[in-house]
Amino acid sequence: MKKVLFTGAYGFLGRNIIPILKENYEIDTLGLSSENKIKIDLSKEKPELIESYDIVLHAGSKVYMNDDIPKERQSFFDTNYLGTINLCKALEKHLPKSFIFTSSVAVYGEEESENITEDYPRKGKTPYAKSKILAEDFLIEWCNKHNVVLTILRPALIVGHNAKGNLGSMLNLIRKGLYFNIGNKEVRKSVVMAEDIAILIPKVANKGGIYNVCDSYHPSFHELSACICKLLGKQKPKTIPYWLAKLIGKAGDIMGKKIPVNSHKINKMSTTLTFSNEKAKRELSWEPIDVLTHYKI
Repeated sequence: MKKVLFTGAYGFLGRNIIPILKENYEIDTLGLSSENKIKIDLSKEKPELIESYDIVLHAGSKVYMNDDIPKERQSFFDTNYLGTINLCKALEKHLPKSFIFTSSVAVYGEEESENITEDYPRKGKTPYAKSKILAEDFLIEWCNKHNVVLTILRPALIVGHNAKGNLGSMLNLIRKGLYFNIGNKEVRKSVVMAEDIAILIPKVANKGGIYNVCDSYHPSFHELSACICKLLGKQKPKTIPYWLAKLIGKAGDIMGKKIPVNSHKINKMSTTLTFSNEKAKRELSWEPIDVLTHYKI
């Protein structure tokens, strides 16, 4: 059984996929929480790794910004970029055969576009996107220097148990009866089941490459919310016109956390953003799980 070093195993993605990975791999976990075998803050120090690993799955990262302050912005680079460097320095004593990095489609920096491929320029400007771009570039150079097979996975919005971010916000608002859809039913977003990341690990470990990871079907917010409402036993949410949604967003800008939406969130709910998974399907013989059919809460 191959040995895997898994960072971020007790984050949202990790908790969704570690039970699947344990069926086929012997796993050591590394991260901040006491649940990890190797408890360490990669953003601050280099771990001492005694054992050698066949595969390193580096999924530990900072994703969400709590406050738009310089210290908070810097923490993205400390965790996502410097943390990656510290991990790789520790691995140089016992080099792995394969390094798999979970990056993000955020590196492309687009908020409205369709069918973005892996060749699209990385124009991300947020601290999160920039830190992921820096980590990607470092890993490409480091893995090439040390002859380690590198895979960079760029997942779209990940769907799974205890979802965070925009999907988690949608769930909470639907539970409270506060969620609404915005006029245009054709606004679509790329999504991917968390389990698909686990399914891809054995497919990419010996091959490497850069891959967008998303479902082949890009659901609309109307379809996603209808799916969630059905699972929760709730009525489908009401639809409001775009002009009213914009007013609510502006009110959220002014009132802050008293209103659960703002102009930025309204804009995200009003624009189509999809990615192409054709490269992964073609090169890895992978067929993604249909999210609308298989999602469970």
